[in-house]
Amino acid sequence: MFTKELETCIIDNMFINLEDLYSEVPPTKLRNIDEKFRPAQTSPFWLWVADRFFYGMLENRFYAFRYKGAENFYLRDMDTPIILFAPHSNWWDGIVGYNICNRIFKKEIRLMVEELNRFPLLRRGGAYNVNKKSPQASMEAIKYSVNVLGDLNNILYLFPQGIIKPPNYRPIELQSGLTYIAEKAAKKYGKVHLMPVAVNYMFLRDNRPEVLVEMGKVIELTSDKPDRKEYTHYLAKTLEELCDKQFYDISQGHFKGYETLFQRKLKWYRRIEQRLKKIEVKGSGV
Repeated sequence: MFTKELETCIIDNMFINLEDLYSEVPPTKLRNIDEKFRPAQTSPFWLWVADRFFYGMLENRFYAFRYKGAENFYLRDMDTPIILFAPHSNWWDGIVGYNICNRIFKKEIRLMVEELNRFPLLRRGGAYNVNKKSPQASMEAIKYSVNVLGDLNNILYLFPQGIIKPPNYRPIELQSGLTYIAEKAAKKYGKVHLMPVAVNYMFLRDNRPEVLVEMGKVIELTSDKPDRKEYTHYLAKTLEELCDKQFYDISQGHFKGYETLFQRKLKWYRRIEQRLKKIEVKGSGV
C-alpha cells in the first residue's frame, strides 16, 4: 500500500549529483535494461488510495495548487479521446498530471513511465511502462497508448520531450512519439484532441512554492495523416508558446482566471505576522 515510507523512498531517489541531473540518454537505454511491458492495473480501491496519497503529497509540499484553462477541456466534443501533453522538468510533474486528470477532470490518468519496475505500485494509479532502448522496444507502450484512448474515462498524459529537461528549457523539442500516437488514434477513432499543459513551480508570497497550471486550447487531429516531422514541430511550438505566456504572466503578477484546487492555511507564525501588520501603535509613526 502507499505509505509514508514509500513517499520517503521516492523523494530520496531524487537526490543525485548535480552533474547527473539531466542526461540526454533515456535511463533504460543508458542502463541497457530490458523491462517487460506492464499495463496500468487500476481498481476502485487502489484509485481511492492513490487519489488521497498523491493529493496529500502535493498538500504537504506546496502552499497551493492553482490552475486555469479547464474550460478548454469541457468546451469540446466530449466523445472524442484526448491527450494532454506537458514539458517534463522534475519528478513532481507526474503527480501534478495525476491530480489534473483525477481531481480536476474526474478521469483516470494513463501515464507512460520509464523504469516503472522501480515503483511498480504506480501501475495501480494508472501508470504503464515504456522501454526506450530502441524504437522497436517502445512499440508495445505506444500501441497500448492508442488503445487506452478508446475508453473515454481515460486521459492520456504524456511528456513528449522524452527525457527530463531543466526548468523552462528552450527550445522545447518533442520526440515524434506524440504525433505517432495521435495519428494512430485519429485513424482508429475518427479524430483525437490534444491539449498542451504548462506547469510552473513558483514561490509567490508564501514560504512554500505553489503549483501553477495553465491548459491551452484544444487541437483537433482528424484521420487525415499529417507530415509527422512538421506536426511534431507544430505541437512543440504550441506548447512552448503556452509555457512562455504563462511564465510572462507570472513574472508580471497577472493571475486573473486562476482557480484554486487547494490552498493551505497559514502557519501559526504567519498568522501572527498578519495580525501584527494590522496593529497601529499610536505615536510610532508606523
